[in-house]
Amino acid sequence: MTSRIQTADVVIVGGGPAGRALATRCITHDLSVILVDPHPSRTWTATYAAWEDELPAWLPSEVASTRIERPSVWAEGATTLNRTYCVLNTSLLQSLLSDSSLQFIATKAIHLTRDSVFCADGTHVVGSVVVDARGTTITPRSAQQTAFGIVVNRATAEPALDGNDAWFMDWRQDNGTHAGDQPSFLYAVPLDSERMLLEETCLVGRPPIPLSELKRRLHIRLDNRGAIAPEDSAVERVRFSVEPPPGQRGTIFRFGARGGLTHPGTGYSVGAALNEADLAASAIAHGGDPQRELWPYSARGVAALRRVGLNALLTLDPDDVEAFFAKFFALPADQQRAYLSDRRDAAATAKVMVSIMASSPRRVRKTLMAAPFRRTNPVDQD
Repeated sequence: MTSRIQTADVVIVGGGPAGRALATRCITHDLSVILVDPHPSRTWTATYAAWEDELPAWLPSEVASTRIERPSVWAEGATTLNRTYCVLNTSLLQSLLSDSSLQFIATKAIHLTRDSVFCADGTHVVGSVVVDARGTTITPRSAQQTAFGIVVNRATAEPALDGNDAWFMDWRQDNGTHAGDQPSFLYAVPLDSERMLLEETCLVGRPPIPLSELKRRLHIRLDNRGAIAPEDSAVERVRFSVEPPPGQRGTIFRFGARGGLTHPGTGYSVGAALNEADLAASAIAHGGDPQRELWPYSARGVAALRRVGLNALLTLDPDDVEAFFAKFFALPADQQRAYLSDRRDAAATAKVMVSIMASSPRRVRKTLMAAPFRRTNPVDQD
């Protein structure tokens, strides 16, 4: 096979939201970009969401298809969150992150170095910086989030909402589960003015709850609430690792979920990738080290604390999970925001964890105290 050489300032492998967000911001910094992805024209179908205060100023406001000013949570009772939650318009987001000057190579990358990408079709792409933005990989030992959802009209969804605009998490056990079962919750959000996504979600598991079981639980839950969904309802299936592949010091720059921007305790990564894309692009444009810009000591400290939180979630007794979230959502809004979204304030993250531990029952407190000493799958951010 004859090798073809192409060059650009930045070569990004992976054409999902993280890779394209970084590509878009690199272009605004007058950098040429080649994006390597096997299916660059594939239409995105996943549902993406973020807290409104996570979204960067460079994204137009219309990228949010819906805004829920006070989403609801059920954890040992109902409460509302004082923070606006946005469901993104996926097709518009993809369009906004597809700059006309972006060059695509529609093939699979088979080997990456710090300045080269060798592709399956024989293409050799050379750049001043190579970025790996291919997302996470699933292994038998990776902690994963799974979900099964259906899209219905608002009238159909109404009985499942109990008068609320949305359920960020609804942990009630009207989904056919019993004491001791691995828990799952209902995530119910408006996609637009007419459609609702109703999704049964396993927040994190090692192993996670299978999609077939989540489908069973969702339909039991909806039947119990009188929300009868049409048999031909559109379906959404979710399965991904919340942990990045282990990294090695001094190798290729990773961005997005692959680079550790997924919050391991929630599975959210798109908001962080969008928010950090300009910082990384600016560092590249000015000859700096984007890895060090994204991962100062404070960010590494937060990542370490979040891994402790992940271990706690994985080892909590199933019957204590709802109580754990009841304690979390009883915290002030600024503390919730610090734990869910702030990547660089380790002291605030630690304060939240200590607050939950102090207010939890003794058996939960013992689990949380032991979490730092259990197995983790860290990514080396240096």
